[in-house]
Amino acid sequence: MPGMELFGDEERKEVMDVLKTGALFRYGHEHVRKGMWKAKEFEAEVCRYTGAKYAHAVTSGSTAVAAMMAASGIGYGDEVIVPPFTFVAPIEGVFLGGAIPVFGEIDETFCLSAEGIENAVSPKTKAVLLVHMCGAAADIDGILNVCKKHNLVLMEDCGQAMGAFYKGKSVGLYGMAGSFSFDYFKIATCGEGGVCITDSQEIYNKMDQVSDHGHTHIGDNRGMEAHEFMGFNYRISELGAAIGLAQMRKVPQMVADNKKNKKYLKERLKEIDGLTFRCLPDEEGDSATFLNFMFPTRKLTEKAFSQFSKDGVGGVAYWYTNMYHFINQWDHIKNVSYPSRLAIHDLGCSQDYKTMELPKSQDVMARMASIGIRCTWTEDELEQFGDRLAHSIKKVL
Repeated sequence: MPGMELFGDEERKEVMDVLKTGALFRYGHEHVRKGMWKAKEFEAEVCRYTGAKYAHAVTSGSTAVAAMMAASGIGYGDEVIVPPFTFVAPIEGVFLGGAIPVFGEIDETFCLSAEGIENAVSPKTKAVLLVHMCGAAADIDGILNVCKKHNLVLMEDCGQAMGAFYKGKSVGLYGMAGSFSFDYFKIATCGEGGVCITDSQEIYNKMDQVSDHGHTHIGDNRGMEAHEFMGFNYRISELGAAIGLAQMRKVPQMVADNKKNKKYLKERLKEIDGLTFRCLPDEEGDSATFLNFMFPTRKLTEKAFSQFSKDGVGGVAYWYTNMYHFINQWDHIKNVSYPSRLAIHDLGCSQDYKTMELPKSQDVMARMASIGIRCTWTEDELEQFGDRLAHSIKKVL
């Protein structure tokens, strides 16, 4: 994704601002920081771009999910519906919060479907953790209807979806809160970092407090305020926030370049009979960080990836066999191995991870190929890659 592609003088300038003052901590130390508050500026830039009323920066997308979970009131023994296609972090975040993940089906949006959520609801279900995979929104309207019907809390993991919108509104603002990742491989990066957004002051205050040991940050004497509840340390540093600030300012151009490059590749592949493309509930709101397409059968998909290898076509992912992004390889989740006891050990789960069947998800993932879009491709590089990719696919189909 573009963040690591576009790292230059802008990021170095923001980092040097911090190093010149020595104020690496995001709170206090006004006497040395010379009016510079990079974490606050970073959060303000996220709000400006997404339209969120509140944003809170943390150490990673994973801790952003953890902060959301804590602020949501979801905890021990509650079931949370999650997708089987995601980076494993959101699933770990549910366990970390003491809740129990229950897997629902995805569809050709590559996100949880409304039907998949409906079929996974049990008397213990309290929330849905919706992951907007590969840079584009899920079927938010359908999912909101199911959540309303069953009185479920909706949380949005937008780790891969900075720059994605649905009907003109940023992902992350349809549920109680949304989380974004700023690790090295995201559209904008801090190296390691994350951000939570919400339009609720109450939820924002809780995420802010839980990320810093329960400190309310009221007044000028951090550490001496009253504590309303227990928290942990998810604080971002001023150095990480400085990089994120510079990166956020580049997001509009990154997305524009991604869209241009993705459009070119998609038009090339549309010429090939037999391919179908990801269903996008809002194509205009796609951040265009990935181009996802499907072959007619799993056998042809596997043949295509073998052909890509023979032809030296890199940059195409087969998520179906990926160790971290699809449930087939999550033996540590299926066996629920953890140093201490979890709710699932004591209270059980309405779903048996070892015997559950997710046929729709298995079919979609087995036929899917995914290309990470680069915003820095030159016209020649893009044309050459498109030629090699299309040639390989035509050999198979």
